Amino acid sequence: MRPKLILLLSFLYLIFALSAGGLPGGSAAAQEQPQVQEQPQAQAQAQQAPAPVVDSPLDQAVKDIEKAKSKLASLQESVKQNATDDDALVGLSAQVDELGRNILASSVTLRPRLEQITNRLAEIGDPPKEGQPPEAKIVTDERNALMAERSQINAVTGDAENLSLGINKLMNQVAETRRRLFAATLLRRTEVSASVFGDAGTAFVKEVSEFQQALSSWLSFAWKFKRFGLFAAIFMSLGTGLIMLSGGYRMFGRYLTRDEGVENPSYISRLSVAFWSTLIRTFALVAVLVTSYFFLNGFNVLRPDIAPVVAALFAAIGLIYFVARFSNAIFAPREPHWRLVRLSNRGAQSIGACLLAMAIVNALDYFFSSISEAMGSPLVLTVVRSLIAALIIGLILIAASFGRPMLARSGDPDAPGRHWPRGMAIILRLLGFGLIVTALTGYVGLARFVATQLIITGAIVVTTYIGLLLGKAISRQESFGDTFVGRFLRTRFNMGPVAIDQVGLAVGFAIYGVALLTGIPLTLLLWGFHIQDLELIAYRLLTEVRLGGISISLLGIFTGILLFAGGYLVTRWIQRWLDSNVMARSHVDIGVRNSVKTGIGYLGIALASIIGVSAAGIDLSNLALVASALSVGIGFGLQNIVSNFVSGLILLVERPFKVGDHVVSGAAEGIVTRISVRATEIETFRKQSIIVPNSELINAAVGNWTHRNKIGRSEIPVFVSYDADPQKVMDILLELVNEAPFVLRNPEPHVEFLRFGTYSLDFELRFMLADMGEGLKVRNNLRIAILKRFKEEGIEIPLPQSDVVFHRDNAPVSAKEPSLMIADEGQEDESERDGGAVRQLRGKTADRSLKS
Repeated sequence: MRPKLILLLSFLYLIFALSAGGLPGGSAAAQEQPQVQEQPQAQAQAQQAPAPVVDSPLDQAVKDIEKAKSKLASLQESVKQNATDDDALVGLSAQVDELGRNILASSVTLRPRLEQITNRLAEIGDPPKEGQPPEAKIVTDERNALMAERSQINAVTGDAENLSLGINKLMNQVAETRRRLFAATLLRRTEVSASVFGDAGTAFVKEVSEFQQALSSWLSFAWKFKRFGLFAAIFMSLGTGLIMLSGGYRMFGRYLTRDEGVENPSYISRLSVAFWSTLIRTFALVAVLVTSYFFLNGFNVLRPDIAPVVAALFAAIGLIYFVARFSNAIFAPREPHWRLVRLSNRGAQSIGACLLAMAIVNALDYFFSSISEAMGSPLVLTVVRSLIAALIIGLILIAASFGRPMLARSGDPDAPGRHWPRGMAIILRLLGFGLIVTALTGYVGLARFVATQLIITGAIVVTTYIGLLLGKAISRQESFGDTFVGRFLRTRFNMGPVAIDQVGLAVGFAIYGVALLTGIPLTLLLWGFHIQDLELIAYRLLTEVRLGGISISLLGIFTGILLFAGGYLVTRWIQRWLDSNVMARSHVDIGVRNSVKTGIGYLGIALASIIGVSAAGIDLSNLALVASALSVGIGFGLQNIVSNFVSGLILLVERPFKVGDHVVSGAAEGIVTRISVRATEIETFRKQSIIVPNSELINAAVGNWTHRNKIGRSEIPVFVSYDADPQKVMDILLELVNEAPFVLRNPEPHVEFLRFGTYSLDFELRFMLADMGEGLKVRNNLRIAILKRFKEEGIEIPLPQSDVVFHRDNAPVSAKEPSLMIADEGQEDESERDGGAVRQLRGKTADRSLKS
């Protein structure tokens, strides 16, 4: 360290010591002085100490792969040890998947460096061959170093690929182990005999006694020591449920209760009440139960032996409530006009009772099984309990198959119903007998699984199907406008039928999503999937969907779409702001404004597209390769589109015409209203829009009346009789044109005496207009003024004149029609010819005077 810096630090230290209370004495100063000298030395040593070395991406990747190898070996051993524990296998599967993602991320970090090395080696080139002059040593050393580093990266990448293969193999092994375990659990056979029932009875008596003791001790413990936590958990869980239920009533209150005053509700109303009343109320109760367990466990109210029992009790309550709400929503036992199926009142009540009874049996079986597991009861008790539950459910199905629930032919819901359709009755009996036989033959686990799926999965699938039907009904054309929400939107936001229909389509798709996102996960959970499995599926679906060698991230695509939409909206806002606040207030020409707006639009959309594509995780270099591969096809198949696009850019830059110009292109004449990417829109004076491709406007001749300015010449032809004074006519025309507005005085108007016409003297009034857009109005007013002035001055405007000649032959008139010949004035009269009489009609066409 420099001496000045050491002195400065010493001085600062002395000032700090004095400000803290001064030096107590010479001895103290002598004791602290070495410290003052040691401090700069320590700082100097600290500065001279080397900084910690940061690992390069290659070194870090090597370390990550070594750790991954040991982790993979540990996971393989854990999978072997937990081959019979499905919950443990689920956790291990999640760890294996995370390890695979880490390995992939480590290999991805090396790709930029590998690309740099490849590009640099391409720049350096190959080493010189024999006979060529040697290259510089620094170039040779750099090439060797780059090739060695590339070899190391390739080796690391190879290790990562081998690890990925091992990880995939382990994932498949875990999945296969879980499938075998699931099948073995379902197909496990138990001997059913009288001794089994005796052992189960003894175990049941012991279990009841132990559970009573455990429950009473836990209640006394909770009341004495955890009273505050118990009441707090109950209060907070009830509050959560009330908040959710009140929010549901606020949003869907109209669809949670049936209106008794409606005698004939619509199909959409019945579907809406059935779906939302089942979903919202069930979710509210589930929220109460889940939060109750969470808060009870969080406040340490639950003991380890009681916690699974409480969880099973809450699950049983939720199951029974869901089936009750489902049957009431579908069958509506006391409200036949709200019923979704054609059942009689008695049939609706009986089927609802059967479903509720089967749900109660399943729930009690599950609850008592959890008690047996918590109390450590013998397995025989669980087997017998599940056997009894399967037998009861089978008997309920068989009894239900002999009922008469179908609506009578008369349509009266109070009349006795009809039997099931033959196929449905046979299916119910086969299911009932199948459950009974399966349970009695010892496959109790399979019977219990089938019975559970019949009740719960059936209810979930039907509820999901009702949601899909509701979405389909609402998204149907002109259906959403008849609902309460549609009428509210129409009156509140003054929306038209088309907008209401589009909102209905979006609402229908939203209901589709709610139904599927609710039904599919619940069904998968019932069929053996764990929550971790669903999380893993959702993560892979949103972040990594592989199609061959391409990896697609749905979450990235959604983010890219949002960014593109945001960029597009920002671009439109900038266009409007520049046009209305900057260019309009600066009185910029409308054509320049259109060019600037269009250019900013192209630039903004291009940037938004690049940002969106990058956010979606799509490699732009791959797009460049695809674009280069398709360039030949674009050149042949899309050449017209590309030509029009380039021509549009030329029109915007060169501006041979702009928006608002009066142009003539071929048969099209009008005002340019829009210049887009592909074509230019020209509006004729008859308000017809003509779309002209940009390439035609570039390659063909285009007349622009207002190219640099709006000044233009206009003409009015005037015809007078031969009796008029030409000079007087010219003076009158000049006088009238000089009085007209919008006519320029410089250059001044003038009149041309064009020719001696066939029946008139031909003049042409020529004048310059400041704005060609006013030409039609100016010419119209001048023609009116000229006609009025000519009448006052006695100047005649002649009409065309003709000679009409009739020829008659010697033949009788009745035998031959007269021939007609029209000749212009001045043509020689014809006399009698061939002994026939000739009559001449000569004069003006208007008065048709006859001469004979």
